[in-house]
Amino acid sequence: MSNEINTKKSKSGFSPTGLTEISEVEFKKFKTWIYDAAGINLSDHKRTLVMGRLAPRLRHHKLSKYGDYFSLLTSPKETVELQIAIDLLTTNETYFFREPKHFDFLRDQILKAHPPGQQMRIWSAASSTGEEPYTIAMTLAESLGNGAWEIIASDISSRVLDRARTGHYSMERARHIPQTLLHKYCLKGVGEQDGTFMINAELKRRVKFQYINLNNPLPQLGEFNVIIIRNVMIYFDQDTKRKVIARMLPYLKRGGYLLIGHSESLNGITDKLETIKPSIYRKP
Repeated sequence: MSNEINTKKSKSGFSPTGLTEISEVEFKKFKTWIYDAAGINLSDHKRTLVMGRLAPRLRHHKLSKYGDYFSLLTSPKETVELQIAIDLLTTNETYFFREPKHFDFLRDQILKAHPPGQQMRIWSAASSTGEEPYTIAMTLAESLGNGAWEIIASDISSRVLDRARTGHYSMERARHIPQTLLHKYCLKGVGEQDGTFMINAELKRRVKFQYINLNNPLPQLGEFNVIIIRNVMIYFDQDTKRKVIARMLPYLKRGGYLLIGHSESLNGITDKLETIKPSIYRKP
């Protein structure tokens, strides 16, 4: 990953970044903490990733040891740094129309069968910087137009939610958006904003972003026709997966669909859903 850094030690005992390398004891502290906070199960080979993502924060606080930084962020009065560290360790790759077969299924199967006039509600439960919920919004707008539909988009990272709310992206992020949809639902930046694009205001109004930690009791969200939780459970152990899905299922309507990442599976996680096809499940 681009965030990983070379951890080869110098003769002085410092890494090439000028920081002491994270020790096994220090890594275990971070590993236990992020599991308790976010359900993320860090394997031992993620030590380099943890170092790379947190190194800028050590420099910011003029610290050389990861143990000192851990003491700082877990101090009782330190809430800002705590959230920053969670943001850095839980943010994952995302892009518009990622795993496009899901959006084909949403358009061709779910939306075509949806009764006219009834509200369509979709929950993007790991929305990151907004590419997924805005992709869902484009898909719904094409099929349902100005009908009754809305999207709740949630994430554990307040930093990425703030970015998502802007709907502002570099033009490089548009490469997977079909040109017809790009021209219809996005505004091209000019002048100082050249090289960027913005999701149009009408589409943004359909997406409500909200901070939610899936490992805690969930807020009152109402029922959804579709819940999408993709490419986040790969970081959970089996027990955490079971608990997360069990919390979410009451929010899924009967006959509603739950979509997970193509590399994920609910085998051994729940028996309350029927498999429609790999990564697509339905609540009977």
